[in-house]
Amino acid sequence: MQALVWLATLASLIIPVALIAQQADTSKKADSVVALPPVILTGSVTTSYTWTTHPLGDTTIVGRAYDRRHNSFSLNVVNFTVDRPAPTDRVAAGFHAEAWFGENAAVVQSVGLSIGQDGDIWQAYGVLNLPVSPSKYLQFRAGKIATLLGIEVGEDVLNPNLGVGYQDIFLEPFTETGVELDVKLSSKWDAELRASNGWDQVTDVNQSKTIVGRLGLTPDDKTLIALAGYFGPEQPRNNVNERTGLNLAASRKLTSVATVELQLDYGQEAHAAADSGTAKWAAAGMWLMYDIVPAATLALRGDYMNDRDGARTSGVLGFPVNDGQRVGSATATLNVKYWDHALLRPEIRFDRSTLPVFDGHKEQLCFGMGLSYIF
Repeated sequence: MQALVWLATLASLIIPVALIAQQADTSKKADSVVALPPVILTGSVTTSYTWTTHPLGDTTIVGRAYDRRHNSFSLNVVNFTVDRPAPTDRVAAGFHAEAWFGENAAVVQSVGLSIGQDGDIWQAYGVLNLPVSPSKYLQFRAGKIATLLGIEVGEDVLNPNLGVGYQDIFLEPFTETGVELDVKLSSKWDAELRASNGWDQVTDVNQSKTIVGRLGLTPDDKTLIALAGYFGPEQPRNNVNERTGLNLAASRKLTSVATVELQLDYGQEAHAAADSGTAKWAAAGMWLMYDIVPAATLALRGDYMNDRDGARTSGVLGFPVNDGQRVGSATATLNVKYWDHALLRPEIRFDRSTLPVFDGHKEQLCFGMGLSYIF
């Protein structure tokens, strides 16, 4: 792992020099200064209501992140995003920053960064771009960046469903703080290499770094396949007990109105099981999105997670302390886009576990409704 850390560090020193050299060559050829892309302000506001058959303590929906309040109207998130993209066809710099305010922010906060209980800097990073050819480029990023893993993302209005699944919550980080190299290898291939403080850590909890690599393939305009892997110690004051894993995400547009997506996960962590042995976990998720009419899309999701040693769910988000469980869910969401800039999402979800984790029951049924304004 140290070799990869040194590689990332060396790249961060070389790239600025290459950028300066490239800029010098470009300036000799240019007749005028190329205008910078504008700074773009976007965002969203999401509110919701959720009800479940088996709340914990009459208030908590077990195993949920953003939709975790039972029988409650929630201000989920006010998202402000400021962005200046770095053009990929020339030497250029850019930045991206997102601030969250609301109940969602309390879930995703990283160690070492706090702007209040219901506030978070979700992402904030700078970008340096170096063109290689008309279809190839290299970008260097530094700062707090969303995870490279998985189908679902932090920005709730971009997800097929109102509430995220078990893989997003328990088997992936929300963000990482570090440096990243992005390479567009061709029109079909791209790759990313990241070195960070660790999962959801602005302040590192140990002296080692986590390495994440991702390879993406777009064989045609209907298909996307991405394979990612990670390794690094995540336990406080421990530099040897590594967490390692693989993540496969794929998407295929079946017809003009139907898309299917797949996510597979496998991971393990040394000395993280209840018996101090190696903890292992695996999961699978599938999504089907179908445009019933242009203004309404039905999104179906089924996910299954085998947390065989309890390392990912024991005592987390309402789950009781346990030494392993298998849990899954089936979700149906109707995404209604009838109003300009608005997204209305009624949702029904069924969860089942091998343990009575839902306030003494093995199953729970939930109903939700979300309304988002997107600007």
